[in-house]
Amino acid sequence: MSAKGKWGIAHIYSSVNNTIVHITDLTGAETISRFTGGMITTRSKDKGMAYPAIVAAKKAAAEAMGRGIIGVDLRIRAQGGQKKRMPGQGAQPAIRALVRAGLRIGSIEDVTPIPHDGCRKKGGRRGRRV
Repeated sequence: MSAKGKWGIAHIYSSVNNTIVHITDLTGAETISRFTGGMITTRSKDKGMAYPAIVAAKKAAAEAMGRGIIGVDLRIRAQGGQKKRMPGQGAQPAIRALVRAGLRIGSIEDVTPIPHDGCRKKGGRRGRRV
């Protein structure tokens, strides 16, 4: 069952404040489509929620399929580094929306950057005092 068509890479960056769905070719150099939660909603507090992530993923998948992409490999990324290492609320709904839009999923990979004892964490010795 080999269908003719191109494959791409779906980079999903999900933080607390926003979700970015970026579909590229297999080299990662050429952008095919890119949508964010902030492009969907007008309210700043809703950018990182599930519904804008779903709509952004649907739009990105529709544009990619219009350009001949039949499947994607997923690369999920959280903020990482000294910040949160778990993806935000929009990552899982965005993946489900890509599947429901008709894209085939190849591999799923977590590409969150992990520190190897580099810089010191923000906040000082006693942490952030409110």
